Amino acid sequence: MDKIKSAFFWLPRILTIIFILFVSLFALDVFGMGGDFWATLGGLAIHLIPSFFMIIVLWATWRRPWIGGIFFILLGFVYFFLTSGNFLYRLPIGAPLFLIGFLFGLEYFKSKNRQHFQRP
Repeated sequence: MDKIKSAFFWLPRILTIIFILFVSLFALDVFGMGGDFWATLGGLAIHLIPSFFMIIVLWATWRRPWIGGIFFILLGFVYFFLTSGNFLYRLPIGAPLFLIGFLFGLEYFKSKNRQHFQRP
């Protein structure tokens, strides 16, 4: 039973870290734009804003899985409704968001002490 509880705790967090790394890879296209050092650094910082934001959310979610459940599911809906194109092209970003949100929500509902505002 402890292994299942441990899996419910670690799986969404590990998947979030992998997803952040995946999204961060898209920032590497800045290096092919041919700007000077400061333009490249500024472009890299702007492209990494979503990754930094998700790191902050992961930090807030670490002990409060309900935050991650709500945030990632809402982010999945926002991504699907604000992006255009074929449905299959939106799956590589949108599906992991829903999966991570579902896993955080599942962890919250499976935990025995469901306090909304726990102190760390």
